[in-house]
Amino acid sequence: MVAILTAGNKHFLLDGEPIQLLSGAIHYFRVVPAYWEDRLLKLKACGFNTVETYLPWNLHEPKEGEFNFSGLADVEAFVQLAGNLGLHVIVRPSPYICAEWEFGGLPAWLLQYPSMKLRCMDAMYLQKVDRYYDELIPRLKPLLSTNGGPILAVQIENEYGSYGNDTAYLTYLRDGLISRGVDVLLFTSDGPEDGMLQGGTVPGTLATVNFGSQPEAAFEKFRQYRENEPLFCMEYWNGWFDHWLKPHHTRDAGDVADVFDRMLRAGASVNFYMFHGGTNFGFYNGANYQEKYEATITSYDYDSPLSECGDVTEKYSAVRKVIAQHLGITVEELPALPAPIQKKSYGQIAMTEKADLLESLPYLTKPIQHITPVSMEHLGQDYGFIVYSTKVSGPRTGESLHLQEVHDRAQVFLDGVYQGTVERWDPRPLQMDIPAGGAKLDIVVENMGRVNYGPRLRDCKGITEGVRMNNQFLFDWTIHPLPLDNIVAVPFVQTTGEDLAGASVDSEFLDRPTLYRGEFLVDGTGDTFVKLAGWSKGVVWINGFNLGRFWEKGPQNTLYLPAPLLKEGRNEIIVLELHHTENAIIELTDTPDLG
Repeated sequence: MVAILTAGNKHFLLDGEPIQLLSGAIHYFRVVPAYWEDRLLKLKACGFNTVETYLPWNLHEPKEGEFNFSGLADVEAFVQLAGNLGLHVIVRPSPYICAEWEFGGLPAWLLQYPSMKLRCMDAMYLQKVDRYYDELIPRLKPLLSTNGGPILAVQIENEYGSYGNDTAYLTYLRDGLISRGVDVLLFTSDGPEDGMLQGGTVPGTLATVNFGSQPEAAFEKFRQYRENEPLFCMEYWNGWFDHWLKPHHTRDAGDVADVFDRMLRAGASVNFYMFHGGTNFGFYNGANYQEKYEATITSYDYDSPLSECGDVTEKYSAVRKVIAQHLGITVEELPALPAPIQKKSYGQIAMTEKADLLESLPYLTKPIQHITPVSMEHLGQDYGFIVYSTKVSGPRTGESLHLQEVHDRAQVFLDGVYQGTVERWDPRPLQMDIPAGGAKLDIVVENMGRVNYGPRLRDCKGITEGVRMNNQFLFDWTIHPLPLDNIVAVPFVQTTGEDLAGASVDSEFLDRPTLYRGEFLVDGTGDTFVKLAGWSKGVVWINGFNLGRFWEKGPQNTLYLPAPLLKEGRNEIIVLELHHTENAIIELTDTPDLG
C-alpha cells in the first residue's frame, strides 16, 4: 500500500491524515540479526509507531568497491522486517553518521587519499559517495513508502551544522537522492543553535533538531528558522555513551519521561536516541577528541529504555506509561511484550592453549619494508593492530624514545623485553639503554577507534609521524599490518597448569601480547556475559566472531555475548591479552556489569 508523509502547517500528514511520529532508534548493525525481531517487537510494545536507523558506509563498503549487505549489514531485511511488524521506518544513510561509530561511519580507505576533503564539495569525495549511493539507494528504493514499503523519510546528512556550512554539498546530496528515485520526505537534523541551524539546513528541505533536555527552548530556537514546519526532535538523547577511563553514564527515568511528555504536549514528533543501543562489536567503536583523545567502549547500552541485552528497564516502563497516557489508553492496551530472553551462566572456562602474538606474526601477516613508520591507511589497513620493528644501534645510555604522534596506544619492546606503554592521551617518552651490539625495537600499536565527531575526523592510525631516540629519527623499518580479521592460522600450544594457576612468570615475558584459546560445551543456548577478572586489556572472539575490546580500567567489566553466537556442543573462545593475566581463566556469567 502506497503511503506518503508530508510536512506543512506545523503538522505531519500521512496520506492526508495527521500523524505524530513516535520513533525509537535501533541500529541493525549493533544487534545480531536473530534478535532484530525481539527488539522491534519491544519497540512496538512500548507504544512507538516508527523505528529509525543509521546506515554506516564503512560496514557496507569495507574495501573500496567491495560491498556488503549480508548478516549484520543486511539493512534491507531489517527494514522489511520492521514493515512486516507494522512499524514505519526512518533511514539516515548520510555518508557520515557520527553515532559514536568508527570514523562516524566513513570508510577508513578514504584516508588513503591525503588530498581529499571530507564532507564538502570535494570532487574526489563526492565521486566515492556517488559510487556508494549507486549501490545502496537501489536497494532502499523498493522499500520506500511511495513504493509500498515502510520507509517514510530519509536524511540527507547528519548534524552537518556541527561540522560545516557547505550548503552546495547538502544540496548535492539531496538532489542525488532525488535523482536516484528517493521520493519520500527528505530532512536534515542539527542541534538547536543558530550556527548549527544556519550551516546544516537546506532551503525547501524539512529541518529537525537534536537535544536531550529543555525542549521548550530548543523548539523556540527552531521556530526562529522554520515557522511552519512540524516540530520533530530527531534525536532525543535520553541516555549517553561511555568512554574508557570514565564513569558509566545513567539518567533518571523520571526525568526522561518528563521531558518526553513535555515534547508530546507541544505536539512534537520524537525519535529516541537511543531506544536500544546495542553493541559496538569488533573494532567498530568510535572515539571523541575535545581536550584529548577518548575512545568509546564496546557496549553501546546508552542507558536506553531497552538495555544492551534487550532487557526492559525502569526507563522503558516510564516511557511506556507516558505514551499510553498520551494515546488515552491503559498500558495494558498496548501490544504485549515478547517473552524475556533467557540468560545463562556457563561458569569458568580455562584457556588451555596460548600463542605469543609477536612470535605468531609470520602466520598472520606479511612484512612490509619501509624507510619510515607509516600509518595503517597508507598500507591499506583499516582496523586492528600494527607492529613496527627496527634495529637500534648501540651503545646508548639514558636516551629517550619518542613516538611522534602515536594513534592510539603502543607497547614497546627491546629485544623482546617490555619497556613501557605510550598512549596518545599521555605521550611521554620512554627512557632506555641500548647495549653495545644494538637491539631490536618492536612497537605494537593498537587502533582504538577513529574519531567520529568534530574537526578531527581525519584520524590516521599507527605511528603517523616518526620514531626517534632523543632527536634522531630512526629509519629502515619492517612493518606487520595486523588486522586480526582471521586468526585461524595461529599456532597455539598447550598451556601448563602453572599458567592457569597464575604462577609467577619470568618478568621478561610479562606484558607481551598473547593469544589464549579455550573451549566449552553448551547444552541449551542463552545470553551470557564474558567476565575477565584478572585480565588487563585486549579483544575477545567467540566462534570466530569479534565481540569487541575489554580493559580492566573500565567502566565496562563484562562483554555481552548474545545466544545466537553460541552453538549447541563445543564452542571456541579466544582472548588477545595485551599485557598479562593472573589467571588464564574467564567466566561466562548471567549478569552484565557496565560499571
